[in-house]
Amino acid sequence: VQLQASGGGLVQPGSSLTLSCTASGGDFTFTDYSMGWFRQVPGKERELVADISWSGGIANYADSVKGRFTISRDNTKNIAWLQMNSLKPEDTAVYYCNAGSNWGQGTLVTVSS
Repeated sequence: VQLQASGGGLVQPGSSLTLSCTASGGDFTFTDYSMGWFRQVPGKERELVADISWSGGIANYADSVKGRFTISRDNTKNIAWLQMNSLKPEDTAVYYCNAGSNWGQGTLVTVSS
């Protein structure tokens, strides 16, 4: 199973970014998994940002991102997204997508003026 995360970059506070996570693998059934986005900064534990049920019907968010971030998925394309609006410097981190015990390689988001 391979999870490929992309979409990170350097943006100014208040900007938006959309992260994508594409899943692939012969034995991997996308709808068997809820999908999650986590983030980690050096010296801190990886934290859950948002997750979404296999059907896309239920999404949960960390308090710090509620109202600013939106997680979604397309089960026909094996893709999950994290739409991030009104970004703050404290959102700076490496973002990882997750499906069960499977992790993507991480994509760096830097929010700085």
